[in-house]
Amino acid sequence: MTTTTRKRKRFKGPPGRRYAELVAALPPRPLHDAHEYDRAVEMIGRLVGYKLNRDQEDYLEALSVFVERYETEHDETQVDVRRVRGVDVLRSLLEDHGLSGADLSRMLGASRSLGPMILRGERSLTAEHARALGAHFHVDPGVFIR
Repeated sequence: MTTTTRKRKRFKGPPGRRYAELVAALPPRPLHDAHEYDRAVEMIGRLVGYKLNRDQEDYLEALSVFVERYETEHDETQVDVRRVRGVDVLRSLLEDHGLSGADLSRMLGASRSLGPMILRGERSLTAEHARALGAHFHVDPGVFIR
């Protein structure tokens, strides 16, 4: 059985020295699909790592803006933080650090039952709790007040 493999193009440097030459090769414009994205990334690969002149740098910057925007819009790992509740952030941080509800109580300087009650949704986090948790986890306390 014969299989064919696609050869990846080797980057051979910038395809032009002047901005107009680069635009003729690939116009910097909003990216609408994976094919356009792949072509833009390939072009960026042809530019990075070389000593570029002003036109090439400007072109690279313009193209990079569109690639970054496409990646942001199509990144499935991004979470809409407006929908994440503070207690969910807290649960995730506790899990990531291997901490329990009792550990949470100690962090807050409260009774042993407060941490588990917060995690079950029976008690709410206060602004003072958020400040203590923000300091402990080195995050903005505002993430806990949602």
